[in-house]
Amino acid sequence: MDELVLEMQEKMDKSITALKYSLTSLRTGKATPTMLIGIEVDYYGSPTPIDQMSSVSIPEPRQLIIKPYDKNDIKAILSALNKSDIGINPINEGDQIRLLIPPLTEERRKDIAKQAKRYGEETKTAVRNIRREYIALVKDDDAFSEDYQKRMLDDVEKATGEIVKNIDAIVSEKEKELMAL
Repeated sequence: MDELVLEMQEKMDKSITALKYSLTSLRTGKATPTMLIGIEVDYYGSPTPIDQMSSVSIPEPRQLIIKPYDKNDIKAILSALNKSDIGINPINEGDQIRLLIPPLTEERRKDIAKQAKRYGEETKTAVRNIRREYIALVKDDDAFSEDYQKRMLDDVEKATGEIVKNIDAIVSEKEKELMAL
């Protein structure tokens, strides 16, 4: 395969990495530290991720314990958790914060599965935009022969098709995980 196609695949792979990252933030009914990704605490005027100012442990499958390195940060962490969209009420235990993850209802699972699909569709759109960019690059370059352009366009389409199949598989796997809980 040509360098151009490999470069395009690299960009598309970054989109898949972003999709996987987005899917890990979806709450599945199990306690996982990735639930806290994106929640930042106002730490002396600068936004700081919770996992950088505390240890996060999972004592039970539906519990998360957040233990700040500095006990004075508990109020700031509680405030950040309450402002976040994780939908869980934190319990202040003095020197640590406990999050009890409720089991997901069937309706909530379907909502989360729809959100996973939406992430997948957004990723497919990003991949198609990358494809469009590289198709234009190949078509606009007069240095390429007509045969070479045709071969390149076929390679671009084939690579895009494989990436889209991969996206569908990732989203499908996440949906199965959500519905099996």
